[in-house]
Amino acid sequence: LNMGPEFLGRVGVVDSAASLVGIWCYQKYLCNVAIKDILMWGSFISVPLALSDLLLISHTNRALGIPDGAFVFGSDAASSVLGEIGFLPILVLAAKICPPGVEAVLFATLMSLFNGSSVLGTEIGAIFTKLLGVTESNFENLGLLTLICTITSLYPLLFIGLLDDIDLEPETREQDTTVKL
Repeated sequence: LNMGPEFLGRVGVVDSAASLVGIWCYQKYLCNVAIKDILMWGSFISVPLALSDLLLISHTNRALGIPDGAFVFGSDAASSVLGEIGFLPILVLAAKICPPGVEAVLFATLMSLFNGSSVLGTEIGAIFTKLLGVTESNFENLGLLTLICTITSLYPLLFIGLLDDIDLEPETREQDTTVKL
């Protein structure tokens, strides 16, 4: 795709801005939606978004008149927005079930779990990459690898029923206009 470091740096900037848009969207439109619904629908919406990478891999985006760079910008921005919308309910859930006084420990534990799962996901992805023979010069099975990674991203939905035992009713926010000193 011939995307150099400067282009990837610009993608990073767009990615960061899109994350802010995701936070704004959650705050503006989704903070009163049930956490379970956001997680479930976010997972379902992420599938076609992740599968859109197949368009880039097969260069179908070019046939549709979408340049590679624009496609990467759009795909990364949409993924970042969706990622923030999916992450914020987990933080809200943690805040709701956290006993007073241990907020810092819970947050540190949550971040450790996210970082650990990211490393584990990267390692499992590396195993699949090796098993399928995808290298820097052999992209023959890259589409299959993308499909496997996309399907496995739905596995957490098998555990979404565990949220049924927790009181997760959305709370309506009241505007507090008092100033506390």
